[in-house]
Amino acid sequence: MTRAGHSFDALLPAEMARRAEEVGAAKAAQDAVRTLALAVLAGAFIALGAMFATTVASGAGPTLPSGVVRLLSGLVFSLGLILVVVGGAELFTGNNLIVMAWASRRLSHGALLRNWSIVYLGNFAGAMGTVLLVLLSQQYMFDGGAIGGVALATARHKVELGFLQAIVLGILANGLVCLAVWLAFSARTTTDRILAVIFPITAFVAAGFEHSIANMYFVPLGILIRRQAPASFWAAIDAAPADYSGVTWPAFLLHNLLPVTIGNVIGGVVLVGVTYWFVYLRTRQAHSEGRA
Repeated sequence: MTRAGHSFDALLPAEMARRAEEVGAAKAAQDAVRTLALAVLAGAFIALGAMFATTVASGAGPTLPSGVVRLLSGLVFSLGLILVVVGGAELFTGNNLIVMAWASRRLSHGALLRNWSIVYLGNFAGAMGTVLLVLLSQQYMFDGGAIGGVALATARHKVELGFLQAIVLGILANGLVCLAVWLAFSARTTTDRILAVIFPITAFVAAGFEHSIANMYFVPLGILIRRQAPASFWAAIDAAPADYSGVTWPAFLLHNLLPVTIGNVIGGVVLVGVTYWFVYLRTRQAHSEGRA
């Protein structure tokens, strides 16, 4: 079935690999200003998904099993990557797949690292901007402070992870995130893209894996709530700032963001990008070199 000469059939994996290579080369060739602007958007989009997940988790109630709460949180968190994939934005973890174009020698080491650096910083800016807006809105005080309570508990859990544990959780998370982006390369329609994203993203959130860009929202929000929330909030949740004394900037940067980012790069580059390049693009690259 076709319309305007285009098939509605999903692309097959070999075609997906070629599309991923082309997309990666195009992303790396973008000018820095456009890349940064789209990266800020992606950071905000992922933060909105994280905000949605926190809100849903806070309202799930004590009667639901934890697995169901995790499932619901993961489902709504998918909003973030849906906005990135459908709306168009530059996400560091998804951009790990640019390695496929790099492996095919479509771009240099410098171009690869330039894209990752700009996008990572832009993602951080977008996530932090969303944190500040949520904090100023006092949305965390809704439902008797329950949303803020979940935000604090989430932040504390993340900064208390062991370094190696955080790396491995990051590997698993971005394996699934990049698989979601990979599946979206097969899509012909917006509906295809959304369906491709939902299940891998729901799985990584429900399993408790760690995503560096999402954590740029989760942990800073907890830090700022601990430092800025009024006494009425602490009275509402029957807690005190001292209960979350470990939720600090150094703990976030050194014990969570650093190892999770390392894990995300390993998961996205090795488990997905390099693997699919090896399977579908390696022989084509070898043939090209042979003709040369």
